[in-house]
Amino acid sequence: YLNNVFKYGYERFFKRCEELQIGGLIIPDLPAEERPEVLPFAQKYGCALIPLVAPTSGQRIPKVVAGASGFVYAVSSMGVTGTRQQIQTNLKQMIAEIRQATDLPIAVGFGIHTPAQAAEIATVADGVIVGSAIVKLIAENDSAVSAKLDDYVQQLKTAIS
Repeated sequence: YLNNVFKYGYERFFKRCEELQIGGLIIPDLPAEERPEVLPFAQKYGCALIPLVAPTSGQRIPKVVAGASGFVYAVSSMGVTGTRQQIQTNLKQMIAEIRQATDLPIAVGFGIHTPAQAAEIATVADGVIVGSAIVKLIAENDSAVSAKLDDYVQQLKTAIS
């Protein structure tokens, strides 16, 4: 979150990102209006600021993606992260609106956890982001976690290929 970056100091924070070879960041509470305060430091140290486009972004999409680099994170659903049985958002329309505003790749995340969901999203997006389902597998913390992760990620990869 932005407060952590601000408190650490923009210059010091992004210099440390470069030292750790961090190529991009999602700062979820960084509004487009405040990005110019942070962007020079991110650019100086080669760190992309990945914008989040929500289903409610609508007419703000051009402003949200202006000056962005890396990719655009399209949020598939309203609410918090985690798995969902269905994605209710009209992703085709949202992605079309994003594509009108930027040439950056678009990856969709929030709630995606099945290979079928990943395959469906891969038909309209450039990438699929799966987070909570992987964290859940890791949290099970059993001796087979590595094999389970390998199998799960392979299923996702096969589904979108």
